[in-house]
Order: sequence, then structure tokens, then C-alpha cells
Amino acid sequence: MAIENEQFEMIMMETIDKTEKTVSVLNSEYVTIRAGRANPHILDKVLVDYYGTPTPINQVGNISVTEGRCLVIAPWDASMLKVIEKQIMVENIGITPANDGKVIRLVFPVLTEERRKELVKQIKKMAEDSKVAVRNVRRDAMDSLKKMKNNKELSEDEHAICEKDVDKVISEAIEKIEKLVADKEKDILSV
Repeated sequence: MAIENEQFEMIMMETIDKTEKTVSVLNSEYVTIRAGRANPHILDKVLVDYYGTPTPINQVGNISVTEGRCLVIAPWDASMLKVIEKQIMVENIGITPANDGKVIRLVFPVLTEERRKELVKQIKKMAEDSKVAVRNVRRDAMDSLKKMKNNKELSEDEHAICEKDVDKVISEAIEKIEKLVADKEKDILSV
């Protein structure tokens, strides 16, 4: 940042914070999309009732990956088997749990070509939504800079420099989003 202006620094900090959060949210959404391989993160949003408290499954038992396409959930308390199994069904993650009395198995089926293409469309839409959010952050920052210029808090030259700084942050965020979508698409399409 080339300009020594407290208001501009606040605008930049807010812009950076909002763009980083947008990228982070997209990344966490991508983690929960299953790509044919067993991924324990698919269970991150599944909460079970553990003695009256909604608790993530990874805090009531061990989750391990076996054979690349099978998740095994071994609860520390055997009475939790039915609760976990029921909650997985309720959350509708697309996999039916198999309970053998000791552990719960989630076998990930091999994705069909059609399903892979659907998932790619879904991740691209999510990425586009994130880019729109980032562009909205840019618009808000630019509006704030314009107000500062109109109120004579920034000169024309300072305004131009500030706009370039904001654009640089936005460009970096969009690059990160594009890298995320490219990596996830490669992950989904690899057999």
C-alpha cells in the first residue's frame, strides 16, 4: 500500500478480509463434495446428539479410510452406533451407512461419467457465485474510495493508486478461486 491514509488502510483490510473469507468458504464447500474417493470431510456437517449436545461425528469416534473408497466410523461409545447411523441417513449425504454392530461403514460408489459432469457443473457454479461475491467486495471498496475522493480526502493520483491496490487484491482472490475450481475439477474427473 503506497498511500498513508487510515481510512484507505481500513478499506483495504476489510477488502482483504472479505475476499479471504469468500475463498475459504468455497474451499470448505469443495471439501464436502465427494469425488468417488472416501473423504472424512464429507461428515463435517453431520452433527449427532451426544448426551444432549450436537457434536461432530469425529468427536464421538474414530473415522478412518480403508481401501480408498470406504470410510469406517468406530464410535468410542457403542450406544452411539444407531444415533450416528440415523443422523447420516437424515443428512442425506448420498451414501447409505452399513452398521455391523461394532463400526459403521460408508462405501463410496464409483462415480459415473454423467455424475462427474454434474459435479463439475456444480463446482463451477459455486466458483462463479464466489467470484460474484468477490466482485461485490470490489464494488463496495471502489464506492468508498470514490466517496473519499469526492470529499477531498484523496487526490486524483492517490485515488488511482488506491484503485490499483484494490484491483490487485481482487485479482489475487479470483486467481485463488480459479485454482480451487481447477484442482477440484481434476479431482472429480480423475478415475
